[in-house]
Amino acid sequence: MNDPLLETLVDGRYQVRSRIARGGMSTVYLATDTRLDRDVALKVLYPHLAADRGFLDRFEREAKSAARLSHPHVVGVLDQGIEGSLAYLVMEYVPGRTLRDVLNERTVLTPRLALAMMDAVVDGLAAAHEAGLVHRDVKPENVLLAGSGAIKIADFGLARAVTTSTNTGTLVGTVAYLAPELVTGAGADARSDIYSAGIMLYEMLTGVQPFTGEVPIQVAFAHVHSTVPAPSALCPGLAQDLDELVQWCTAQDPEERPVDGSALLGELRHIRTSLTDEQLDFHAPGTTAPQLPGQTDATTVVRPPSGATEVLRRTEAVGRTEPNATEILQRADNATTVLSTAGHQEQDQDAGYDDEGDEDYVSPRAGRRQARRDFKARQKQSSRDAQRPEVSLRSGRPRRRGVLLALLLTLLVAAAAFAGWFFGAGPGALVAVPDVSNTSVEAAGARLGEEGLRYTTDEVYDEVVAAGLAIGTEPGAAEEIRRFQPVTLLVSRGPELFAVPNVIQRTQEDAGEQLTDAGLGVGTVTEEFSEDIPAGQVLAQVPAADAELRRGTPVDLTVSKGPAPVEVPAVAGLSQDEAVKRIEAAGLEAAVEPERVNSRDIAKGSVAVQSPEGGLLERGGTVTLTISDGPRMVQVPSYVGKQADTARKELEDLGFEVQVNEILGGFFGTVRAQDPSGGTAPEGAVITLTVV
Repeated sequence: MNDPLLETLVDGRYQVRSRIARGGMSTVYLATDTRLDRDVALKVLYPHLAADRGFLDRFEREAKSAARLSHPHVVGVLDQGIEGSLAYLVMEYVPGRTLRDVLNERTVLTPRLALAMMDAVVDGLAAAHEAGLVHRDVKPENVLLAGSGAIKIADFGLARAVTTSTNTGTLVGTVAYLAPELVTGAGADARSDIYSAGIMLYEMLTGVQPFTGEVPIQVAFAHVHSTVPAPSALCPGLAQDLDELVQWCTAQDPEERPVDGSALLGELRHIRTSLTDEQLDFHAPGTTAPQLPGQTDATTVVRPPSGATEVLRRTEAVGRTEPNATEILQRADNATTVLSTAGHQEQDQDAGYDDEGDEDYVSPRAGRRQARRDFKARQKQSSRDAQRPEVSLRSGRPRRRGVLLALLLTLLVAAAAFAGWFFGAGPGALVAVPDVSNTSVEAAGARLGEEGLRYTTDEVYDEVVAAGLAIGTEPGAAEEIRRFQPVTLLVSRGPELFAVPNVIQRTQEDAGEQLTDAGLGVGTVTEEFSEDIPAGQVLAQVPAADAELRRGTPVDLTVSKGPAPVEVPAVAGLSQDEAVKRIEAAGLEAAVEPERVNSRDIAKGSVAVQSPEGGLLERGGTVTLTISDGPRMVQVPSYVGKQADTARKELEDLGFEVQVNEILGGFFGTVRAQDPSGGTAPEGAVITLTVV
């Protein structure tokens, strides 16, 4: 069947190229981020999860929390979104394989390899725990081994959202690594991740999970009521420190486990440096899987890698440089090859006698092989002796044996009956969460009590439901859960109110950012002149600061245009002092040019020219004044005895005004007299010519 998402563009950005995997709650695709041109892993939730509004809200919150976590051993969350009925999460794409693939290929890992893998996983968990995040689903499938050598743990931010919003299908999917407190509904914290990591370390060391069963509920029951055995019980010869590490991580009581990833990481690294090379490179010759009560034929032989019959000594100290995943696996492969080859060489060399033909002589290599076989035989015998009871039932008391067998069968039947009641009609029975939205807290509590559900209340803000009424529950209405699982009743506190910040005298851009950060919006923006507030800054806001508004309510702003412009007074012809006074009184500055100009019309010492001559000018602006030096003095030539027309023209060209007085009608047109005649006169002065 063709996947409809293939070759589609999600949210206008992510080009889906191929499907990578399918899980219990989503499908993972390889996609290309067309905006940044890079490969990403696109996790698309199943439609029944994407249709749950409550789940999507939690999913979004957990995704944002996970996106803030940046660590080399944690798969980064890059983006999250909802497009129509499609809810997705965008994560860092890690090409390679999972720890599950490695376990399927190798079955059992050496302590050196297992501890190196755990170091990276616990380092990532420690960073998450320090940031307040709990993974809740630590398992080999979520440990990614990149082709570049990086070891990363994936799916932070999803486990919490899913476990609070889905039915028990999620429990079944990860039940092999589930902490007891999650089964009983007591809640999870960092120590729950430590438990799962301990189960994973047990599986890497032994090749099997500590608890198995025909149905998942048997495994869950074993987590609650059984103790994880020491790995050496299955693989005799493992270091005691490894037993203690596994059993510390998987203690039934969370108080007896490491408090978080950082506490475990310190002990893990201490053990890695304190074990000998032989202990770190130990290979168990064969192991047997434990059986649950009532389980039959649950024995599995765990085989080490081919040829791994000796211990390969390491040549560098653990902890000096942390190898990546590729180096770790290549080192293990090389060890297997070298040891296998060495084994063949020993067989070839030990097959005959020495050169001298002494049939009683045994080569040193053959002696060492026989010593190893004797040592392994002693180990097996010691293991059998340790499992043999020191006091056995007497063969002559068959009646006592019969009573004990009957008692054992009675206990098994009682346990089966209790389990049937517990998960059928008791606290472990499945019930559907009732819909209690828009009801009082008392009515909602009574409705939950009728279904046998325990609940706690949590007050949250809501824009629609009135304060004091129930909004809903987590898990949501109609979801099926076990009666012992807790339910959170969400009670409305009414709409959340946000205090209006004071944005007076901030720039319009800064004010908008401050209002947005406060959960509000920018309303109408108007402009006004202001003598006090510089242009571009806020001079008024409505509502005022400290008022409380609902999320997104707009706040109106009034932005200053700076001081209002003023009318430039006309001061041409006024004395310099009077002109300066009038300009300053208008709110402007007067600037007097040092160079004066001659003027026929403006008296000396008065304003001859002003710039600008009028109009509007910004308050504080400058008006430039040029002062008159009076009219220019011009040399007056004498024109007595010359023709009047010539005299008149030349005097006017010099800038004088000419007045002609004619005697006898000026018949001859000759200048008889001139006033003034010679010397200098101001430009524009009147020269009188007497013409005959």
